[in-house]
Amino acid sequence: MAIIPTVKSGDIDRSIAFYTGVLDFTLDGRWPDVGDPAFAALRRGSDCLYLSSHSGDGVFGQAVAIIVHAVDRLFEAFRTRGLDTTDKSQSPVHQGPVDQTWGTREFYVDDPDGNTLRFIQPLK
Repeated sequence: MAIIPTVKSGDIDRSIAFYTGVLDFTLDGRWPDVGDPAFAALRRGSDCLYLSSHSGDGVFGQAVAIIVHAVDRLFEAFRTRGLDTTDKSQSPVHQGPVDQTWGTREFYVDDPDGNTLRFIQPLK
C-alpha cells in the first residue's frame, strides 16, 4: 500500500518550479500539459507527492511530514538551490534544523501556497 499526500496548488507551474527547482523533487507527469486546473505527480527517491489545483483536492496551509536522513545536509542543499527563509524569520524551525524535545531534528519549508513541508530526522 502507498499513501500519497495531495498538496493544494494555486498555480501548478509555479508549484512544480518550486518543488523541482528548490526541493529536489522530479516531475513524473503533469495533466493537462498547460493551464490550470491541473494535476502533477512528483517524486523524491522512491516517494511520491501529488500537486493539484483542482477544486476539492486538498486545502491551502496543510502540513506534510517527510522523514529524511542527514537533515542538516538537506537544508544546506535547499539553501544552495535558492530556499528563501526570510518570510518566516520569527520561526526558528523555518531558519534551519532544530532539535525537538520529542526526539527529532526538523526544519520546515513553506511552499508558494503556504503549505508546510516538515523535513524530519529521527534522532534515535
